[in-house]
Amino acid sequence: MNNALEVRNLNKSYGAFSLKDVSFEIPKGYVMGFIGSNGAGKTTTLKSILNLIKYQSGEVKIFGMDIKDNADLINEQIGVVMDSPLYVEDWTAADVEKATSPFYRNWDGARYSELLKKFDIDKKKKVKELSRGMKVKLMIAAALSHNAKLLILDEPTSGLDPVARDELCDLLGEFVTDENRSILFSTHITADLERIADYITFILDGRIIYSGLKENLLEKYVMVKGGTEEVNAEQKKLIIGLREHSTGFEGLAELNNIGTLPKGLLTVPVTLDEIIIFMNKGAKLDE
Repeated sequence: MNNALEVRNLNKSYGAFSLKDVSFEIPKGYVMGFIGSNGAGKTTTLKSILNLIKYQSGEVKIFGMDIKDNADLINEQIGVVMDSPLYVEDWTAADVEKATSPFYRNWDGARYSELLKKFDIDKKKKVKELSRGMKVKLMIAAALSHNAKLLILDEPTSGLDPVARDELCDLLGEFVTDENRSILFSTHITADLERIADYITFILDGRIIYSGLKENLLEKYVMVKGGTEEVNAEQKKLIIGLREHSTGFEGLAELNNIGTLPKGLLTVPVTLDEIIIFMNKGAKLDE
């Protein structure tokens, strides 16, 4: 089994919103960034993967095991870090270990103490006394103390200062130096993914519109800019999320379509942020 996670044809409806045949996979030893705007379906997908909600159809496997039939075994294999800690605010870091360790046969108390020391977290300090960055590090310490092979991260760097984000990214990079470990990293801070992600899965309105190597996604599109009179109506249809203003326009275009557009247009490399923004704008324009 070469994949840490496999999601196949996942469908889940919430009133007007639904996941539609969501499929992607994470090879062992790699970091996958999970991107999309608010409401695109990232959290619903993560909750489905974690077996926290019931989905109508589809399949989720972690290390080849179906999550519905192997919950206990899978629980041992994964570490979860959410955007805010689920720990009681009056707990100390020592209390976190007491409450968490019974759920894992492979809990390593020495590893937990080592990580707390590395993160400069006092075992006697209460959760409510920790900064946002320290709370994230506490969750990471707990997640890494039972020999987890797959980390599932939901906005862990949100609200962190650049130094704390840099430290966390270093730690995640260190984690996947073991080729048997993998990370699914959902975040709005795409600069972190541009630094450490190997793969990107992009979800838009409940559908996966891209899942593959990060470099391939960034090389698939370019930003195009020019004067309002430089493109005709047919050419405008090739520009995703076209944004027009008094002095010209800008938008996203597939590299394969550049030959169809006027040669005088300015083209610049695209960022993950720009892909999300202009793809989302383009989807709204099509509604």
